Amino acid sequence: MRAPGIPNRGSVLWDCGLAFAVAVVQVLGGRAANLGQDDVQSLDLFGYILLLAGPIALVFRRRQPLAVLLIALAAAGIYLALDYGYGPIFISLVISFLTAAIIGSRWWTYPLVPAGYLLMVWPVPHLIGRPTDAWQQFGIMAWLGVLVAVAEGIRQRRAVLEARAQRVEAARRDEEAQLERRASEERLAIARELHDVLAHSLSLINVQSSVALELFDRKPQQAATALAAIKTASKEALAEVHVLLQTIRAGSVSGAAAEEPEPDRTESHGRTTLYRNLFGVRRDGDDGVRNGAQRVVTEPQPAPAPRTPTPSIDDLDGLLQRTRAAGVHVDTRVIGSPTKLPSVLDVAAARIIQESLTNVATHAPGAGATVTVRYTAESVDLTIDNTRPTAPQAKSTTGGRNGIIGMRERAHALGGQLTAGPRPSGGFRVAARLPVRVMAATESNGRNASLPDESTPREP
Repeated sequence: MRAPGIPNRGSVLWDCGLAFAVAVVQVLGGRAANLGQDDVQSLDLFGYILLLAGPIALVFRRRQPLAVLLIALAAAGIYLALDYGYGPIFISLVISFLTAAIIGSRWWTYPLVPAGYLLMVWPVPHLIGRPTDAWQQFGIMAWLGVLVAVAEGIRQRRAVLEARAQRVEAARRDEEAQLERRASEERLAIARELHDVLAHSLSLINVQSSVALELFDRKPQQAATALAAIKTASKEALAEVHVLLQTIRAGSVSGAAAEEPEPDRTESHGRTTLYRNLFGVRRDGDDGVRNGAQRVVTEPQPAPAPRTPTPSIDDLDGLLQRTRAAGVHVDTRVIGSPTKLPSVLDVAAARIIQESLTNVATHAPGAGATVTVRYTAESVDLTIDNTRPTAPQAKSTTGGRNGIIGMRERAHALGGQLTAGPRPSGGFRVAARLPVRVMAATESNGRNASLPDESTPREP
């Protein structure tokens, strides 16, 4: 938003045009008024200078409104005091007063009103020998009162429009901040999902490639088995990445379709432009402050259905198939009666198990693992234990704590908790508790909120 005292190129051109028009009217009108009045001094060079002083000063009315008002007031007072006769010299005075009262300081502008009134009703008329009567004094006072009322009304209207524009700008910035926050959350979710999809497969590929290189000359049959496992893991990883990218692209397309068009910024003409350029005020509808363009939102299209199954702890053997194929011995224990878990919780539990076993294959070569799933009425508890490694760990070029951080964030996002650390007897343990009732209630509420209430009549 441009400050009131800093004109742009358009306003400068408008002020120059306004000054020229006022100068023409005051000079021609003043000459005609002077010729039509008796017993007044004929216009000379100084009189024309006084007629042009106010209009020339109007060029700078936005930069120095009070100084322009003083120049116009002095020119009008001297013009009348020299008995050049009444005429349109007051036009520049009226415009400069309104400008100063609207965009300048009222505390400096309004005290000039009684000063100008006294100037017009007492010293000037007596100097030229034409004292004013009561009706003339009342008429001058009434005109000054009208000018003050108009100036104050425009100033208040301008303040209302500026406050409204500031609220719109604040709302726009808040919306942009929310969009940026959502985009950041989406980026974090995508990064976590990519880690979950790729880390497991790439870790198995790394382990199996090390085995293949080690056994290539001595035991080619086992090396071939390791290479086959690498091929399977890489193929599955590519398929999972493809599905994830398709989902991301679908979300990007639907989000782009939902973007709203920019509101029409074309300035209106006629009275609105005149009103704005004269007094630096915007009327309703300018720049989309009040009558903005309607937003057109396209309904987002659903993402294509995944072509690979979503990981689930309902099928532990299938979930652990690739880990076992990599040579990690994994035992499973299920305590309690397995129940159907909310989908978000089910996927999170499966990802935690996968990530824990990926860490076992990467950081504890030769170690065995035990996955324990305990179902209770309140939660599902996961425990992934591994024994001490029996082979030296390969040198890793990736950080080892990102996986634990991601698992902990998943658990916390669902209202649960996760701990990870070494066991007293050796090895490592990852333990997670994911609340079932909270997630079940949330998912149920979400489904109920998306379905219409058949008992409530719909509005037409």
